[in-house]
Amino acid sequence: MRDIREVPAEEYWDELRRRWGGLLSYRYIGAQFSSMNANITDPSVTLRRDMRNAAGGIMAAPLSICSPGGIARSDLEAVPNPVIHSLQILDDAVDVRRVLVTDSVSLHEGRRMGYSRTKIVDADDPDRVIAFIESQGASIGDVPPGLGKFDDDPIDHIEDSPDLPPLWQVFGGSRRDDGHWVLPELTVELASPDAALHIGPQHVILEAAAVELAAERAGTDRLQVWSKTVMHLSRGKVGPFRVDGTTSTGRDGSGRIGVQLTMFDEGNGDRAVTSAAFVFGPARA
Repeated sequence: MRDIREVPAEEYWDELRRRWGGLLSYRYIGAQFSSMNANITDPSVTLRRDMRNAAGGIMAAPLSICSPGGIARSDLEAVPNPVIHSLQILDDAVDVRRVLVTDSVSLHEGRRMGYSRTKIVDADDPDRVIAFIESQGASIGDVPPGLGKFDDDPIDHIEDSPDLPPLWQVFGGSRRDDGHWVLPELTVELASPDAALHIGPQHVILEAAAVELAAERAGTDRLQVWSKTVMHLSRGKVGPFRVDGTTSTGRDGSGRIGVQLTMFDEGNGDRAVTSAAFVFGPARA
């Protein structure tokens, strides 16, 4: 595994295509991006059982993976790096079959920093807004000019089934005997083209840890994520990646529970990689 920024120009497109095709995050969730692939006819994402919580509502991680945001330029135009990702869920999407990312807006684009927002809607009823996403990202490298879009099918077509494993298991996560949720040492499937831990596994393992902590505090797992903010502090380079967290409860009778998390790269001096805050509320009966 090597950083895409170190790849010679004549090898860059082939290497990027290989890395995108091997990346688990978008492939498994089923997210496709017209900025990267020329053959996308349906950019919607089907909501499977493994993308829903114990009450049947939408999980946060699949929505975040569908719309990473940040800089407006694609991986064919720059080497992107996430900085801040904020997700606000308006609708638990219990009866929604497919979602679609829409109204993508670049709010400001500097030489290295970018700010954007998107909406996620019901693909079969676009007036039904499921979530807002606000993002900040950075360009950490330039790419060779004139790179063309890919022309292959970059997703796994997974049929919905009650036998699907939880997302954290698919992404290599686990709960250690010491009680911490962890991701394994970095592999190509979990790494972004710049050879750092990709946002997808981070969103998945952070939500797994947050759900467990919130359920312990509430005494039930019938909870819905309504808000999530993630800040990427540094690139995850080695692993394993450990998640620490704490919970807080409001006193206004709403039943809301807050969870704050920090992810550490144990193989790189226990360096803090990512911080996150979730707000949960009671799920619909």
